[in-house]
Amino acid sequence: MPLNVDYLKNLEREPVIQAYDWRDAAIYALGLGYGSDPTDSGQLRFLDREQQMQAHPAMANVLAYDGAWLRDPASGIDYLRVVHGEQEMEIHHPLPPEGRVTARIRVEELVDKGAGKAALVTACREIRDAEDGTHYATVRNTAFCRGAGGFGGKSVQGRQPRAIPDRAPDGSMDIPTQPQLALIYRLSGDLNPLHSNPEIARKAGFDRPILHGLSTFGIACRALMAGVVGNEPRRVRKLAGRFSAPIYPGETLTIDWWRTEPGQAAFIARVGERRVLSDGCFAYHQNPGQ
Repeated sequence: MPLNVDYLKNLEREPVIQAYDWRDAAIYALGLGYGSDPTDSGQLRFLDREQQMQAHPAMANVLAYDGAWLRDPASGIDYLRVVHGEQEMEIHHPLPPEGRVTARIRVEELVDKGAGKAALVTACREIRDAEDGTHYATVRNTAFCRGAGGFGGKSVQGRQPRAIPDRAPDGSMDIPTQPQLALIYRLSGDLNPLHSNPEIARKAGFDRPILHGLSTFGIACRALMAGVVGNEPRRVRKLAGRFSAPIYPGETLTIDWWRTEPGQAAFIARVGERRVLSDGCFAYHQNPGQ
């Protein structure tokens, strides 16, 4: 059935307030595979409070998130048929390794692919300090809602796919994932059994539990930080991409990137020839002091 346009356009949700500490920041980083080399200071800076710890910028994607509206029958969305389509984060101020943040969800865009087809629902939230209002990040996630089209909306997204240059990448990095990575990443809040229960994964058409899309997204951020901005989280401005295929924990993720203009790079993430993140965009401060 088509989604409920009035419900989504007038969505009113209470703000979500979340307190986190350095342990939460470390668990998030472990869910991106950090710690694989316990002698690497570039990894330990996201794990150890005693080593000038910093929060990973991609942690913004899991903070103060409210996903209950997607499961509300009033939305007209069949939650069991929802697939995570795209993700985008903009960093306005570096996240502290511990703090208290707040955000309120709002629906920003609805795209109609036609009756019996999909609808795309893009939700946005601004993550701010709950005490002084510092604007840390703006996060957008697009849900691909199968069977929810036909409500009469526009058929084309406002944001168009980003072109990948037709040449060899300027850089590439392989990051192996541990077999238990999904079980670690879920400790950051996404308890969908698709990532932990083999029986449910098989019912969904997968051989075994798959890795969270946002873990893949964060690993891409990890690789781009290391390869493009000297592993300096303060230089990250924006990361965006489209989910193309799942990855199984234990597989090796390869991130290829192309510098396209000052302060920007295009990227993809793949497992072998299987592309798992497409249309990637990474924006960064050119000056390390910015």
